Amino acid sequence: MNYIQQAYKGKRELWMFLITAFLISGIFIVNLIVYLFTSKEDMQAAYDMMKTIPSNLSLVVNLLPFAFLLGLLFVMVKFIHERSILSLTTARKKVDFKRFFLSFGLIVTITILSFIMAYFLDPSQIQLQFNPVKFAILFFISIILFPFQIGLEEYLFRGYLMQHIGIIVKNKWFPLIFTSVLFGVAHSANPEVAEMGFITMIFYIGTGLLLGIMTLMDDGLELALGFHLGNNLLAALLVTSDWSALQTDAIFKYTAEKASTTVMEILVPVLVFYPIILFIFSKVYKWSDWKNKLFGSVVEPPKEDYKIIEDIVANDSQL
Repeated sequence: MNYIQQAYKGKRELWMFLITAFLISGIFIVNLIVYLFTSKEDMQAAYDMMKTIPSNLSLVVNLLPFAFLLGLLFVMVKFIHERSILSLTTARKKVDFKRFFLSFGLIVTITILSFIMAYFLDPSQIQLQFNPVKFAILFFISIILFPFQIGLEEYLFRGYLMQHIGIIVKNKWFPLIFTSVLFGVAHSANPEVAEMGFITMIFYIGTGLLLGIMTLMDDGLELALGFHLGNNLLAALLVTSDWSALQTDAIFKYTAEKASTTVMEILVPVLVFYPIILFIFSKVYKWSDWKNKLFGSVVEPPKEDYKIIEDIVANDSQL
């Protein structure tokens, strides 16, 4: 059974999907509605107000809801859909943490090397602001809470929605595209979008597409989880700015009052680095049959498979 077919391991009535998707997506829906119906001036005032809150406290306030929602998603999958969290995570018999750490290490390495290169090319707008005590607090908060934040986004977009939409429409390409666009839309209220314009949405949607391709090709969330966590941790720990989504006591700070990101700086990661990352993973894990894994149909597994599935679920319930 491939990754999307894991949804067949539990109950899948439409009302279950709609209620779960609505409740868990609530935080993104509310943010989007507020963004769409709030004037630019009021949004800027809200961003400015957030800057007055101590950065570490602001980070905790921003990330705690994700912990609650991730727990709620797991509860609803376990007790409403009556399927294991493992089936929401991977098509493998157990979670492959080596995949997670490889993906985490790869994006961390790429991000640090890119930052070092940018720093030595033009350090004029990058300021060292390292404060050992503040950074230690930031690091502790980040390693505790960011796994919940990226966990919710991955388990919701690449996990729950990808799987259940896939078995509804009976193909793989639509949930891949739909969840990637939805992932971008969910980030449209971020300050970066207001600062740099909607060209930033190419980055968010492109990132969603990258993570979705990883998930479908690899039949699991491990690579996507590692990549997302590494990216978000460094976004908080390495460098911050006055116009970023999270104001933190990072090691460095961009001192420019406004973002100077160009179209090419948005497109290069999506069109250059992301294909390279996929190429690396494809060689390491010997991915093949791309056409079927990304665009093939989704069919219900043979009935004889369900005896095995029921045994797995029963064993999980005893844990």
